[in-house]
Amino acid sequence: MTATRLSVFPLAGALLFPRMHLPLHIFEPRYRAMVSDALARDRRIGMIQPRDANEPPALFDIGCVGRIADVEALPDGRYDIVLEGLARFTVLRELDVTTPFRQVEAALEVPSEEEVLAIAERASLEIESRRFADGLGYAVDWEAVTRLDDESLVNGIAQIAPFDVASKQALLEADGLSNRAELIVQLMQFFGRHGEEGGVTLQ
Repeated sequence: MTATRLSVFPLAGALLFPRMHLPLHIFEPRYRAMVSDALARDRRIGMIQPRDANEPPALFDIGCVGRIADVEALPDGRYDIVLEGLARFTVLRELDVTTPFRQVEAALEVPSEEEVLAIAERASLEIESRRFADGLGYAVDWEAVTRLDDESLVNGIAQIAPFDVASKQALLEADGLSNRAELIVQLMQFFGRHGEEGGVTLQ
């Protein structure tokens, strides 16, 4: 891992995974300033989940740094941006800064070589995904899904699946594609069984 300085955007429920894309509408003045600063520097923003509702909130230890891949500056100062996930990061310490947005010293995970799932793992994930999507009434282009590489499939599901915040954070923190895929299957089975019983709330 390599240590770096990151501007961070604590946003509950908005997780970014490596190689995935996250569209964001930026309207708060402090985060408009953050986007302006990122555009003037390296275009990087660290997406991270708040642990609580305090102001400022405590942060989880692990987030994902994204690069601003697309930006539209609106006339009133707001931005529409798309972040492209680069790598996970671990917060080492929060920095004492004068900017309106928070900054941390973070250890960036060095992206590993392309990971692949075992044939049985891939099959299990696809089968459970179909069952889960059908149960929720989602329309999915399964032909397109079968053409995705393993990392795009796993991280794509992890990013868009309607799990609660804690579950999504656990997916981000899972080490290795195989472990993340296994956790997704477990979560789909759990939410699929309990989501309609009132005991579990889907996002």
